[in-house]
Amino acid sequence: MSTKFGRLVSLVCNRGFSTSSSVQKGGSEQGVKSLNLCSAINQALHIALDSDPRSYVFGEDVSFGGVFRCTTGLADQFGKKRIFNTPLCEQGIVGFGIGLAAMGNRAIAEIQFADYIFPAFDQIVNEAAKFRYRSGNQFNCGGLTIRTPYGAVGHGGHYHSQSPEAFFCHVPGIKVVIPRSPRQAKGLLLSCIRDPNPIVFFEPKWLYRLAVEEVPEDDYMLPLSEAEVIRQGSDITLVGWGAQLSIMEQACLDAEK
Repeated sequence: MSTKFGRLVSLVCNRGFSTSSSVQKGGSEQGVKSLNLCSAINQALHIALDSDPRSYVFGEDVSFGGVFRCTTGLADQFGKKRIFNTPLCEQGIVGFGIGLAAMGNRAIAEIQFADYIFPAFDQIVNEAAKFRYRSGNQFNCGGLTIRTPYGAVGHGGHYHSQSPEAFFCHVPGIKVVIPRSPRQAKGLLLSCIRDPNPIVFFEPKWLYRLAVEEVPEDDYMLPLSEAEVIRQGSDITLVGWGAQLSIMEQACLDAEK
């Protein structure tokens, strides 16, 4: 199954963007590198931290790279005052991020697994999402980005395989972003970090090392709140996100037969 799925991911990833206008900044094809999704996330974090001294990355075990190694090398390059571990308290992680963002910083919080985002649910939906509205736009925590890996990998069990994104999609005041490939992951994450609204960024951990794609090495962003059209057609509309897209692509190919 993993070998077959790898072929499907490569098939989708090689398509690249649906239109050239998707790239908002940079993204020239002169400097590209083959990266998996985990490395693309890491590269985006490096760029965000390097381009804005107000950016901070924090969460459980992030200083040594995290359980999936997405934050590898950040503490060595940017120091432990900007990349630091937190206690095992998701409510505290997000609450701290709200305060940090409210002071004009770029708070990049990591929840180690999406399954454990629920202790922070109140902070996200009742604090972060409502911060701007309840103050009449006098205050906001728009610089908050919450990263978390989601979905099944085949051996995670019921506490490490959940996909809770639907809960947050019903909350006004926050954005929910999910990439489907390495190139999208980098561009979308940079857009999230620089967006003036709090965002929950779900990363499909099944694709961390399975999905490989040519990714621009420079700084670029992709537009948020805009669907990507992968295949044009006239008979059926398929809508999906994250790791679903490669399966849906294969379904389209099978249907053509």
